[in-house]
Amino acid sequence: MVPEKNEGGYVMDEIFQKNYSLLITNVKVNGNPADIFIDETGVIRDIGENIRKVHKGKAEFIIDADGAIALPGLVNTHTHSAMTLLRGYADDMFLHDWLSQKIWPLEAKLTGDDVYWGTKLACLEMIKSGTTAFNDMYFFMEDTARAVNEMGIRAVLSHGFIDLANPDKRELECKATEKLVNHIRSLNNPKIRSAVGPHAPYTVSKEGLSWCAECAAEHKIGIHIHVSETEKEVNDCLSQHGKGPVAVLDECGILTPRTVAAHCCWLDEAECQLFGKRGVSASHNPVSNMKLATHRAMPYHWLKAANTNISLGTDGCSSNNNLDMFEEMKTASLIQKFFWNDPTLLTAPEALHMATLAGARALGLPTGILAVGSPADIVLVTTRSSENVPMHNPISNIVYSCNGASVETVLCDGKVLMLEREVQGEQEILTGAGKVAFDLVNRANQS
Repeated sequence: MVPEKNEGGYVMDEIFQKNYSLLITNVKVNGNPADIFIDETGVIRDIGENIRKVHKGKAEFIIDADGAIALPGLVNTHTHSAMTLLRGYADDMFLHDWLSQKIWPLEAKLTGDDVYWGTKLACLEMIKSGTTAFNDMYFFMEDTARAVNEMGIRAVLSHGFIDLANPDKRELECKATEKLVNHIRSLNNPKIRSAVGPHAPYTVSKEGLSWCAECAAEHKIGIHIHVSETEKEVNDCLSQHGKGPVAVLDECGILTPRTVAAHCCWLDEAECQLFGKRGVSASHNPVSNMKLATHRAMPYHWLKAANTNISLGTDGCSSNNNLDMFEEMKTASLIQKFFWNDPTLLTAPEALHMATLAGARALGLPTGILAVGSPADIVLVTTRSSENVPMHNPISNIVYSCNGASVETVLCDGKVLMLEREVQGEQEILTGAGKVAFDLVNRANQS
């Protein structure tokens, strides 16, 4: 897959520097041989067999894909990216103990520099496993934006809004949210967008939820929230409000076509129908939910019947412990079949759709499909590795056989971010993130 520069004199690092017109030859698109021509603005201008004859003279670089499968860039709709720093720090615990005893105390020691390096590490891991866009909720989000801007992928960023029914805390969270929205706007980077991030109905008051809904509507931005992850939070909400979390969110205006609801393990059938009616997107996070033993798989079949847009997310690396969307696709399909006792649930094509076009729709992105006129968010998956031989069914192999390491090359908006597994600056990121991770844990242990 070594690229050829039409005019000669090619230096390996040059292809990473900016957008060029590109011709990707010898790929498979939807199971068929094809070439892909991308112009210097990062838009796919032509796809088809042997179009190289038309576009070879127009392309600044030609990449011979050697029979690789071309996929749309994967979209991760629920992350806390800087939690890469906590990978392996707190495992094998119940969710509420995990949060209260390990995660929240450590997060109280976070700095903006920690979040910057943790996010750079997350972006590196996502690029190396074929993800070109993600939906993130965390703290110090201006530093997250700085890291994303440098790494070149797409992101929708929200401040994790937690007021714990405290009016003074709520005022601070409102200010932090508005500050982030204004900061993202000032970056003038169309690949980075803002959203409002009320953490969950059990950590945000009704007043806070209503403010978040109004803020999102005013700025015409998304909402990112955890919904019905555990049975306990559903029962606690029923005890406190006399209604479940979904009804509370609907009452506060949170359920909109711009809303991404993460987890959704404990939705009932009527709540799934309401999601469909309101246009909410549900983000399935099977690996995290299995690890934290939420005791129930998202009711995919009810959501599907309600015409809900269902996407995929990894959650953070403290509860997963990676950002590999190939692993997430496989696990999503398997947990649905296993928990609901139906091997026909969530087929391989549906899983791939969830990780691509459904994810893009959830985040309001013009990506998730390989088509003329679409942004060139493209992943090339090798067919020359053992997990892809034989290839009776390419989509089956992608979902059930591959992993992130099967990805060879990644483009986002037409810019090459990885070529033949090489990402620029990788070693610096690994060193920097490793250092701040151990410094963070040491600070937490000294308190």
